[in-house]
Amino acid sequence: METTKTDSVERLAKTVDEAKAEALKILGVSENEAIITVLDEGAKGILGLGSRPAKVRAELKPDPIESVKIFLREVTLAMGLNVTVETNQKDKHLYVNLTGENMGILIGKRGQTLDALQYITNLAVGRHGDLQMSVVIDTENYRRRRRDSLEGLARTVSRKVRDKRQNVKLEPMTRFERHVIHTVLQNDKNVKTFSEGNEPYRHVVIAPK
Repeated sequence: METTKTDSVERLAKTVDEAKAEALKILGVSENEAIITVLDEGAKGILGLGSRPAKVRAELKPDPIESVKIFLREVTLAMGLNVTVETNQKDKHLYVNLTGENMGILIGKRGQTLDALQYITNLAVGRHGDLQMSVVIDTENYRRRRRDSLEGLARTVSRKVRDKRQNVKLEPMTRFERHVIHTVLQNDKNVKTFSEGNEPYRHVVIAPK
């Protein structure tokens, strides 16, 4: 008995390994390219009585990048948005750009909704371990605009700290935003930076050296 689909097949054999090998042969893939589920380990029986074959199901693993696209379409549709998902793979990052109407809803206050979407997307695709890179999500070039704004803020505040020789505590920021501040000022000879507080109120302090 067997059930065959274009991306899934079930096989019976004397042993689990034999059933697995037959199922993979039918799909035409290696074990790393499939999800194997043992439905029945089988039984040898006694004197030929009560024996039954092993049964396994082999399914093609979905393309990890396509899985990201599908996940984001489903989430944004649930938010009432119809978006186009574009991806660009570079080094250990998968950059995703979302386009459509009312993208401000996806950005949220200071990018909090966008960060949350990025976080749950990484969790969702990371469960299977198929996507060996982090997902970075953007829309309307928000992250570049936000980075430019933060870099300008860091330089302006650093000059004040240098002149007044007093610490300045910035508003609470996300990890991405704090990283931008630290990076911009890491080679500044006049100031130093460090983070204080607990999420979501963790903030950067710029202090004189």
